[in-house]
Amino acid sequence: MKQLKKISLLILAGLLFLSFCQPVIAAGEKININTAIKKELVILKHVGDKIADRIIEYRKDNPFQKPEDIMKVKGIGQKVFDANKDVIVVKDE
Repeated sequence: MKQLKKISLLILAGLLFLSFCQPVIAAGEKININTAIKKELVILKHVGDKIADRIIEYRKDNPFQKPEDIMKVKGIGQKVFDANKDVIVVKDE
């Protein structure tokens, strides 16, 4: 029983640690989809590693002119754009 308590506490401590390590978008902070690194892109809603890689690959030859252009990336549609349109920009503001 005592060992179960220790394991439970270790798991809880680990989860708390991970929750504080997650990057978050500060209020009013924008993400420039032309310059953001992968770590920043995965903060966006519905964007994981694969989609972030596609964004980075796409913009090498086709810099985004407007935020809506992100929908030209395979796997990003209206739903993903709508979920992130308030935090993505194409120029630093």
